[in-house]
Amino acid sequence: MNVVELSGLIGVASIFAGLLGSLTGLGGGVVIIPVLTLAFGVDLRYAIGASLVSVIATSSGAAAAYIKEGYINLRIGMLLEVATTLGAIAGASLAAIVPVNAIAIVFGVVLLYSAYLSHRPHVKGEPAAPERWALRFRLDSAVPTLDGPRPYHVRRLHIGFGLMGLAGALSGLLGIGSGAVKVLALDQAMQLPFKVSTTTSNFMIGVTAAASAGVYLSRGYIDPGLAMPVTLGVLLGSLLGARLLVATSSRRLRVVFSAVVFVLAVQMAYGGVMGRF
Repeated sequence: MNVVELSGLIGVASIFAGLLGSLTGLGGGVVIIPVLTLAFGVDLRYAIGASLVSVIATSSGAAAAYIKEGYINLRIGMLLEVATTLGAIAGASLAAIVPVNAIAIVFGVVLLYSAYLSHRPHVKGEPAAPERWALRFRLDSAVPTLDGPRPYHVRRLHIGFGLMGLAGALSGLLGIGSGAVKVLALDQAMQLPFKVSTTTSNFMIGVTAAASAGVYLSRGYIDPGLAMPVTLGVLLGSLLGARLLVATSSRRLRVVFSAVVFVLAVQMAYGGVMGRF
């Protein structure tokens, strides 16, 4: 197989990764990293470097469409990015000293738990009064529906902020944009509508990935020949996903999210335990 054929196959796989990443809020990295390492034999750290570049493109491409549709909560995204950026820098600094197989195992465990939690939507109780900090930062908003905008309130902002710091650290360490943890924090902890959670996660992962990518670039883990087809494919897939999300039900998104994450989690954790990286 020559370089052109290999780049073409990686590009096609990246389109699929970007599509799933855009729909579920995971970012294309959560799919493309296992594909590059397991199917194409790419070193995990170089796969992470290419993924971080592609995640920036995914966020930029999908976020523009989601903002236009009115799904993204910009105030929440910008506030929580403070925590994820600090965490991302710390996580990227650890990546050079943590063994590759250990990273793969952590990746698999995090994704497996994410798949389990995402299949258990939060139970809606009695409507509660808006929280003080949510009111102060004007975080409450409304999600577009077929019946018109539906208002929602932000819950447990302090827990969401802490989880975003963890998400940033995982992003820097694993190169996945940490969309899985972001979606769960927004959906389960802060109890935002699922489409708001996935789209706001997509908006946030680009900034988090940019903070991590600088560290990987300085250490030589970003290969332009690999990053280019990955980035172009993921960007195209993310734009397609943004168009499909409007017509897709939240229940189906949860099923797709948990199924994709579960399969990838098992593959990555098994590969790490068996020392395949």
